Amino acid sequence: MKNSNRKTINDILHQLVEIDYVHPDDIPNIDLYMDQVLTFLDQELGTVREATEDKAMTKTMINNYTKNQILPPPVKKKYSRDHMLNLIFIYYLKNFLSMKDIKSILDPINDKYFGAKEGLGFYDIYANMVDYESIVASDVMKDIVHKYNYSREVFTDLEQESKNQLQDFTFICELAFDIFVKKMMLEQFIAGRQEGEDQERVQGEAAEEKTETNDKKDLKKDNN
Repeated sequence: MKNSNRKTINDILHQLVEIDYVHPDDIPNIDLYMDQVLTFLDQELGTVREATEDKAMTKTMINNYTKNQILPPPVKKKYSRDHMLNLIFIYYLKNFLSMKDIKSILDPINDKYFGAKEGLGFYDIYANMVDYESIVASDVMKDIVHKYNYSREVFTDLEQESKNQLQDFTFICELAFDIFVKKMMLEQFIAGRQEGEDQERVQGEAAEEKTETNDKKDLKKDNN
């Protein structure tokens, strides 16, 4: 059983090594129709798709993203490279974030960088993220190995079957707790940022209202 478990973790790590982001240079810098978009996503996201997923995305899903203003609308039924980048981000984020949270993340980025003709653009942001994630991937694998090795050090005084069962359970719980903590931290960070933006907007509206009130008072004094 020990050798079997070791083989399993090695197989998982091997799969993680093969997981790859869509390379920035592989994203066509031409406008695509819906069918072309779906074909591209299926081909490029093949290494990260779950076994139960028939398609990376569907026409209905993409239309819903547009309808809910998560994805900017296509131009004459065509999707640009920045649309494709949005869809790639959405694909990764939707596995652990709500559509509301994804919208709150992408909205300010799209407002400032979507379709930018000069300076920093959406493509540059994505390329930077891919470079960073390639570095982080190594640390992630090291952490998984560390958790696995720790799980093999507990319950060693039990008989073999119970030991294997509880060591596997420990490893699963370690990974699950790690996911839980990071997901919770991410959700709270997004909520806190949104709260800060709401406060700034309210303060801005209050300042505008105060200015308008003062202007009206000044105008009334002038008229008198």
